[in-house]
Amino acid sequence: MADGAGAEVPLAALNYSVRRRLGLYLNPRVPVAADWTTLAEQLGYEFLEIRALEGEADPTGRLLHDWPARCPGRATVGRLLQLLRALERHDVLADLGPRIEEDCKKYLERKRQEAEQPVQVPAVDSSEPKTLERQGITIRDDPLGQTPELFDAFICYCHRDIEFVQEMIQELEQTEHRLKLCVFDRDVLPGTCVWTITSELIEKRCRRMVVVISDDYLDSEECDFQTKFALSLSPVHIANGARSKRLIPVKCKPMQKKFPSILNFITVCDYTNRHTQKWFWTRLAKSLLLP
Repeated sequence: MADGAGAEVPLAALNYSVRRRLGLYLNPRVPVAADWTTLAEQLGYEFLEIRALEGEADPTGRLLHDWPARCPGRATVGRLLQLLRALERHDVLADLGPRIEEDCKKYLERKRQEAEQPVQVPAVDSSEPKTLERQGITIRDDPLGQTPELFDAFICYCHRDIEFVQEMIQELEQTEHRLKLCVFDRDVLPGTCVWTITSELIEKRCRRMVVVISDDYLDSEECDFQTKFALSLSPVHIANGARSKRLIPVKCKPMQKKFPSILNFITVCDYTNRHTQKWFWTRLAKSLLLP
């Protein structure tokens, strides 16, 4: 893939599987090839900063994760490819080049679809523009967009975990907690752009976001987009994004794959731990009810 092809594509376009595989190449410290420490030097990290990252399980993932905040507007796929070429990691480029190119195409296609949506619906009594795409998107929405439906939490999940989500609905909505969850397959009307509506729900309609983690979650492009979008809502630092949107990772099944590094810093609700399972739903509900 040519560097120019991803020059304007932000690093956020790369999905979790690409980032994870890049870490498999760069994390090991080997004398015969440039590793993550060399990449860190190219990104402007000082010696003590690099030393601090040595304790990370996935230092490459941490570099990619922090890059946009350290270099606003310059953390692009094209720049990453330039650095890998400068480091002579042609093995990485040969392996990941096609995957990176595919991620860039998907990102650009999403942007193209969003640009083709109706620009604005005439509104006289609102200071915030409303588009047809964002009106009447859930089953209880006002079709005119005057009173949008609001939720306590957006549930980020892959379709194979729907049974756990159904149990979550029973425990959090149909008990004394009386929470209101946004479950995409249940609450969102068909016929709308997935990416546009998802961002609208996460940013403006839901106070919290529950991320249902499993091995299948790691392979879901939609879950990858939703998680990264929620974390990106804070322009300062990812930890601030966790506080402002209050992301709550929930581990619903035993996992064979590695827990996503971008969520390692957030306290997890572990449904798989039989010793603490009796407190699971109460802890989760109390977290969602916080102001």
